[in-house]
Amino acid sequence: MTKRVHRPREDAEFDFILGMSQVPVLAYFTGTWPKAIEPCRAMDLVVGDIADEYTGRLTAVRTDITRCPAATERYGITAAPSCVLLKEGQPVAHGTGPMTVAEVRQFLDGHL
Repeated sequence: MTKRVHRPREDAEFDFILGMSQVPVLAYFTGTWPKAIEPCRAMDLVVGDIADEYTGRLTAVRTDITRCPAATERYGITAAPSCVLLKEGQPVAHGTGPMTVAEVRQFLDGHL
């Protein structure tokens, strides 16, 4: 995965990244239970590509549901993978399930 994707270890770090970003944040939430592992790994690759493509226009944050439970609850995440696009800390778009690069582009382009 690209180094352009942040990986907070806890809620405080997630909030710090969110507060420091001067561009919208794509937070994608992942899980480690058996049915979530493969779709989340697929999203790792997709979001890595998106982070590279949208450099300077977007901050990508890979958020582990078990490590960031407050963020997970705050944004109503109930499944993994899920994506939330945040502008100035506020959610403007939400998507659930694995997506292709083209689908993530479409998800983002209406809001960036």
